[in-house]
Amino acid sequence: MEPQAAAKAHADRAFRPADLASCNAHYRAYFDALAPEREKWRRRNLGYYLELERQYRFVVPPGARVLEVGCGLGELLAALEPAQGVGVDLSEQMIRRAKEKFPGKNLRFVAGSIEDFCKDAQGATFDYIVLSDVLGFLYDIAAVFESLKAVSHPRTRLIMNFHSRVWQPFFNLAETLHLKTRHPAISWVTPDDVAGLLALRGFEVVRRYHRILMPKRFPLVSRFCNRFLASLWPFRSLCVSNFMVARFPAPAFKEPPVVTVVVPCRNEAGNIAQIVERLPHMGARTELIFVEGNSTDDTYARCLEARDKHPEMGIQVYKQSGKGKGDAVRLGFSKASGEVLMILDADITVAPEDLPHFYEALATGRVEFVNGSRLVYPMEEKAMRFLNLCANKFFGMAFTFLIEQQVKDTLCGTKVLTKADYEKIIAGRRYFGDFDPFGDFDLLFGAAKLNLKVQDLPIRYRDRTYGTTNISRFRHGWLLLRMCFYAFRRLKCH
Repeated sequence: MEPQAAAKAHADRAFRPADLASCNAHYRAYFDALAPEREKWRRRNLGYYLELERQYRFVVPPGARVLEVGCGLGELLAALEPAQGVGVDLSEQMIRRAKEKFPGKNLRFVAGSIEDFCKDAQGATFDYIVLSDVLGFLYDIAAVFESLKAVSHPRTRLIMNFHSRVWQPFFNLAETLHLKTRHPAISWVTPDDVAGLLALRGFEVVRRYHRILMPKRFPLVSRFCNRFLASLWPFRSLCVSNFMVARFPAPAFKEPPVVTVVVPCRNEAGNIAQIVERLPHMGARTELIFVEGNSTDDTYARCLEARDKHPEMGIQVYKQSGKGKGDAVRLGFSKASGEVLMILDADITVAPEDLPHFYEALATGRVEFVNGSRLVYPMEEKAMRFLNLCANKFFGMAFTFLIEQQVKDTLCGTKVLTKADYEKIIAGRRYFGDFDPFGDFDLLFGAAKLNLKVQDLPIRYRDRTYGTTNISRFRHGWLLLRMCFYAFRRLKCH
């Protein structure tokens, strides 16, 4: 029988598997028969596959350990340039051709079920697990999610895409017109279905989004549709592919970590002693770093005085050579020895006593980037001016759209993350460039690019007791708005 005829013979829409074994056998026979023509069908729909590769390359950095479930001929896995890449597929014929096509030492292809592969993994783990257009072929999706725990570590990301049901009639028409290969019966799952199945197995959705509005290649038009319109309402609801990023929450540390609190300070002389006296003990040890920003008062002298008065705390004091809070934070983090990094504004509008709540959220693994939110509890009368409040609410909505996670208060100075994740943000900073003098956007954009779980933590926002704000409402507000447009291009139109 010819390959195309054999594939059609197994593309039986009336087939309903009785159990896992019969399901795997049916799909194995289908994809074995399809394997000789797989590259031909890929060329016919090259625009769609190139868009898929582009989306996955944005999420998966080169040099990662990647496992792909249902790898086919391995094109997507190879495009991700992994340091260690493993592709698993039911079809022995697909795997044989993948080995011939990509004989590189960093890629390995395995024929068999993903359940069996995970049972025999012998402790091997991966940074990213890719399930591209494969969920519909699984007999028990939740069982596969359960098996993937065996090859996951606390920072592993499950990344998956699956077709939107809106496109089902168009796919049926494309198959009738021989524009697309005919598939056997598959499960048309929705994002809510997948999120529910993930939750049943203890996984947590980090991001869910829609991409690929035009799967066929048309010069300029498809680029405009896929890189711009696909991110906007109402067009995103019409996209071909639903994407989802998930993780399996686990404690971030086996032993209590050292915590570093970085305090950028400029013209805050009256608050330094209070910070030292009120700073709570966290983790194995709490490290305090002051970074002074060329004050016109005696802030630097007060920092040195606090260091000398409390030698048991090992306080460090640095004077920044650059400008802006972002530069001060980067200097302080570069000197930190802690595994947990915290920012505390020197104006004490956020109380040092609130920091243990941030530490607990991070250390338990429930969150990977903790962002303070001043917009939940009632704030003191003079804590925030009305225009500042409006701007903060606007930027909160803008960021929720940009990073596809709920963020209510982007400009709260208190942010907490692990040093390991911060170093990854540094490594990827060239993607955004050095564009943020405040440091808040830089960290949030970097966390979004890494698909870290970002969570607001409500805090009580208090009046200043010393000094005045260093923020200019209109000049800095315009700068923040420009940064949002820049982020839209880099995060949404990539």
